[in-house]
Amino acid sequence: MGEHMRIGEVSARTGLSLRTIRYYEEVGLVAPSARSQGGFRLYTEPDLARLALVRRMKPLGFQLDEMRELLELLSPPSSPGAESSVLDESRLRRLREFTERAERRCAALRATVGTAEDFAALLRESLAHHTERARQTDP
Repeated sequence: MGEHMRIGEVSARTGLSLRTIRYYEEVGLVAPSARSQGGFRLYTEPDLARLALVRRMKPLGFQLDEMRELLELLSPPSSPGAESSVLDESRLRRLREFTERAERRCAALRATVGTAEDFAALLRESLAHHTERARQTDP
């Protein structure tokens, strides 16, 4: 398999808190690949990739059950020799729905960021204006 990592290293590499990683395990989104003799969770690179997918779904507003479904759709099949690139029609339709929803959410987030950037620019302009006026009135 590959080198195993303890949860602390996984947390450092993914930017997720220990609590979040344990919660994702509790709700069935990701599970450690193994446990040490002392019972510590041990993770592999594929586990980190799965956590990275979950992390990328979170800001798009996917619910836990949808995340599980998406992980299943995006994960390669576990049986050797199975076709990883072919989804049946219903799974393909579902993936298309998730894709469209993600695209809409990205557009909404871009609009929100644009509004926030406009406001930050207004604040910078106001600060510059008032700073300049203060300099002009200082003796």
